[in-house]
Amino acid sequence: MSATRTIRAFLLVEAASFAAASSIHHGLFVSGYQHEQAGIAEGLIAVVLAAGLILTWSGPLPPRTIGLAAQGLALAGTLVGLFTIAIGVGPRTVPDLAYHATIVAVLVWGLVVTARAPAGAAEAPRLAR
Repeated sequence: MSATRTIRAFLLVEAASFAAASSIHHGLFVSGYQHEQAGIAEGLIAVVLAAGLILTWSGPLPPRTIGLAAQGLALAGTLVGLFTIAIGVGPRTVPDLAYHATIVAVLVWGLVVTARAPAGAAEAPRLAR
């Protein structure tokens, strides 16, 4: 698999994961885990990752740069979420804690893989001027 495809795969899985978490916090799949603020934050992170994915095809920057930016923002947002859990503002259920631990690992893994991708091999095609 090419570096660009790997970056896109990470962005797709991460965006889908945050969209699912947001849906759960909005009460769409299961009840008992509603938390409006967490759902909004996870939805926003899903949008950032999805936008990053889309920009890997048509963005002004190489997919590697876009992947690093989108995943970096997602990790920062997730760490804020962990902080809110730690201080008692965010949801403190076992599924929330398990999800955050897992998604932090996936985001770090994605960032490492993306950072190691050869910059030249993952560049977006440039339009003729």
